[in-house]
Amino acid sequence: MSYQAEYKKSIETPELFWGEKAEDIHWFKKPQKILSKDENGISRWFADGELNTAYLALDFHVENGRAEQDALVFDSPVTDTKIRYTYKELRDEVAKFAGILKAQGVAKGDRVVIYMPMIPEAVIAMLGVARLGAIHSVVFGGFAPQELAVRIDDAEPKVVVTASCGIEIKKVLPYKPLLDEAIEKSAHKPSSCIVFQRPQVTAELIADRDIDWATAMKTAEPADCVPVKGTDPLYILYTSGTTGKPKGVVRDNGGHAVALKYSMKSIYNMEAGEVFWAASDVGWVVGHSYIVYAPLLAGCTTVVFEGKPIKTPDAGAFWRVCEEYKVKSLFAAPTAFRAIRKEDPDSELLKPYDLSHLKAIFMAGERLDPPTYTWTTETLGKPVIDHWWQTETGWAICGNLTGVEMKEPKAGSSTLPMPGFNVQIVDSEGNELPAGEQGNIAMKLPLPPSCLPTVWGDHERFRTGYLAEFPGYYSTGDGGYKDDEGYVFIMGRTDDVINVAGHRLSTGEMEEIVASHPAVAECCVIGVNDPLKGQQPIGLVLLKNGIELDEKELETELVAMVRKDIGAVACFRKAMVVQRLPKTRSGKILRKLLRQIADGSGYSVPSTIDDPASLPEIEEILTNHGLVSSQ
Repeated sequence: MSYQAEYKKSIETPELFWGEKAEDIHWFKKPQKILSKDENGISRWFADGELNTAYLALDFHVENGRAEQDALVFDSPVTDTKIRYTYKELRDEVAKFAGILKAQGVAKGDRVVIYMPMIPEAVIAMLGVARLGAIHSVVFGGFAPQELAVRIDDAEPKVVVTASCGIEIKKVLPYKPLLDEAIEKSAHKPSSCIVFQRPQVTAELIADRDIDWATAMKTAEPADCVPVKGTDPLYILYTSGTTGKPKGVVRDNGGHAVALKYSMKSIYNMEAGEVFWAASDVGWVVGHSYIVYAPLLAGCTTVVFEGKPIKTPDAGAFWRVCEEYKVKSLFAAPTAFRAIRKEDPDSELLKPYDLSHLKAIFMAGERLDPPTYTWTTETLGKPVIDHWWQTETGWAICGNLTGVEMKEPKAGSSTLPMPGFNVQIVDSEGNELPAGEQGNIAMKLPLPPSCLPTVWGDHERFRTGYLAEFPGYYSTGDGGYKDDEGYVFIMGRTDDVINVAGHRLSTGEMEEIVASHPAVAECCVIGVNDPLKGQQPIGLVLLKNGIELDEKELETELVAMVRKDIGAVACFRKAMVVQRLPKTRSGKILRKLLRQIADGSGYSVPSTIDDPASLPEIEEILTNHGLVSSQ
């Protein structure tokens, strides 16, 4: 089938299309309702079907001839560790861990927060929760206690699962003190914490609350898979919101399993038995979808890598892993390839490796800039496929159906809408715009399977945040355009969420922290272009009257505050004192205008501005700090 035929069928007859795709997974009870509405009037997929995602990922393959095939290979250059798990071995570990959770009272619908580094136990914990029909919420390992506390209070987990430490190149980061502080800060208290002890750091366990993973596994009774409805939640994953309070994206079991199984063949051209590597982290949506669930649903071997594209030990790390495990498809953020290019511009570290098994490189998580696309394509001599998706969708909105019909990629474009995603470019009134004209990217309802049906515990936030702006559409919050062949070009966020090395971070949240400094009267945080990380946040700060201080010391203090409350992942390193901020007459800071100045893209002074003289002053400050891009 051609791309056009596949896509057209998905848009014109969605129930028929997704009903056929649902036949590709094993249901305990096959769904009769392919598409229906829930109590909130939201379209839902496979509502009356019954399944278990962990069963589909493991038990099904054990029972159908893949018991001895590798399910997961773990490669950790930072600890010099390599481990392989067959499907049977991984199934048995997951069943035992599910038994530990069951003994702690975890049942269908309960929540479990997982705060883990990139180790197999993180995957085992996720699948163990899913096996019981419970709901996991993974928090990126090393996130600051305040961030973890917010998520604990929102998800209200019965149990938290953690490890004693994470390892960042040559630095060991103890996790248990961060977790203990988070639980102390949170109003909700989990009944128990399961701790996986790593040899680099041994965590101190709290009596009557903390459970040692290894000890509990020795006597654990394996737990069976619990059937759940197609619309029952599999997980909650928090993504930055413009208010600073993270949004709990809800993923249901049925639509998620059907869409991800479909995507492995159609988008990534993967067959059962082949090796897939998503060089991400289980704390992010890419890790959920394409380290843990999709490869295992498809009977592939997945790679769990505890390392970085550089310095573990060098910029040849990706190529070594690809050769050693015969990776067919590699998926990573553009940041990774920018880092490799910076460290090894002439690709000397690529030469020793045989990458004949590697057929394609997929990039997502941030905009793939044309120079990185061109360098990667020319360096590897392989197709480089940009695709665009969101935490909210769980899989690609736009991409290239390499397993159906490979379309010619275009630099700067994430190619074409994927089946089920009716992508439109609309103006501020919701009117569809012609080819070549930039506007808001929105998707006609209903959304395809796997997309979020609500925000955890706050459906009104889901409605106002995604559905209210353009009635009949889901608003992506991104801007861009389509060319005359329908290729989609994503130009960036239309709100104040920025993308730092593939991590979506709220500038509003950073502003709250910066503004809490006793010397700061007002501030604005914007994302500026960064050649390595895509974007980096910078702060523009107004001091309170009469305050005199060393600006460098203030910057150091503000950087430390953001690092403490959000974590090093924020990459907040620059804060500059300004005399005034450009505002509208109603007092709204013109953040988009500030971004345009920093991007060096040229700007026009809006009629609503209150103080036009503030603009050249800020442009001079940003220029002096080397923060204005040359176009």
